[in-house]
Amino acid sequence: MITTVVALFFTSVGSAFAETTLEKTVNELIGVKYRTAGTTTKGFDCSGFTMYVFNQFGVDLAHQSKAQAKEGTWVDKNDLIPGDLVFFNTDGKGISHVGIYLGNDEFIHSASNEGVVKNKLSEKYYKTRYVTARRIAGDDLYNQFMAEVK
Repeated sequence: MITTVVALFFTSVGSAFAETTLEKTVNELIGVKYRTAGTTTKGFDCSGFTMYVFNQFGVDLAHQSKAQAKEGTWVDKNDLIPGDLVFFNTDGKGISHVGIYLGNDEFIHSASNEGVVKNKLSEKYYKTRYVTARRIAGDDLYNQFMAEVK
């Protein structure tokens, strides 16, 4: 009986830490340097990064954050799910930055001063510059994002 309970516990814990295909895809890009107009693993700007990631799942996005903010459907900040695009006003002139929401208040993006990094939406810098979010992923794409890597 104890062996069964222990086995079930470790099986459950193991699956709780399984990496999704979205996480695997973006985690492999952490540290790629920032490059103006960059769209490859040699360097990304913010929209080049989101464009690249979505392209790995067969989705074409425009290469500009303002254009990406017109794609998909609007999502309330309280309803974000992994794969949603999050947009920011970093230059005082409207939407100028984009990242991919990962869940648990975290998003990944290509920051001009750091390259591809993860941050929290609740960090003061991003919280005060948040503009909107868009859901590009329908159910099929969301299921691809959330599939566990084996």
